[in-house]
Amino acid sequence: MNVTQDLSIIELVLHASLVVKLVMALLTLVSLMSWYWIFRKAFAIRDARAKTEKFERDFWSGGDLTALYQSAVNDRHHCGALERIFEAGYREFSKLRGQKGMDPTTVVDGSRRAMRATYQREIDDLEAHLACLASVGSVSPYVGLFGTVWGIMHAFRGLANMSTATLQAVAPGIAEALVATAIGLFAAIPAVIAYNRFAHDVDRLAVRFESFMEEFSNILQRQMR
Repeated sequence: MNVTQDLSIIELVLHASLVVKLVMALLTLVSLMSWYWIFRKAFAIRDARAKTEKFERDFWSGGDLTALYQSAVNDRHHCGALERIFEAGYREFSKLRGQKGMDPTTVVDGSRRAMRATYQREIDDLEAHLACLASVGSVSPYVGLFGTVWGIMHAFRGLANMSTATLQAVAPGIAEALVATAIGLFAAIPAVIAYNRFAHDVDRLAVRFESFMEEFSNILQRQMR
């Protein structure tokens, strides 16, 4: 086998040592898993943003709150996160307002607590598996580096059996070891970019949810007067 053949990517992978092959296989599996969650989270966050914008338009268009609540109840499994937050708050508001002798402040506070609990569940759902992307982004380069170090050690150990050490003899071993680092970076870079982007998007949605809860609480407080 000539040097050019040894330095082709396929040949480097096929002729790598067992440990380096295992590292490459692990990194490839991790990369596929991270891409799966990247696409899943991208669609989920885009859907959450679209449903949030739609509900905000419906809410601030001056529609009847009871009609919005009934719509949310009837389509709860397909409505957005903000609509579920609204539903939880309005349900608690209606329940407490129907009780005699309830202080208006207590009613609004109860509604706010119900919205806060639903808010936490929705944010947790949006943030699910982001930690996985963060772990892939931080750990994959080091796993690839381990494969590279092991492969270089294996290449230099092979030189002990040769009378003369030449670049042609050691280059394939070092090159196949460096492939592990390349795969590690290939797995890490998209995961880091996606994590930063998704974390930013979730934070923006969280701010919108919190602003809505405060504004809706003010509306409920005015209705209690």
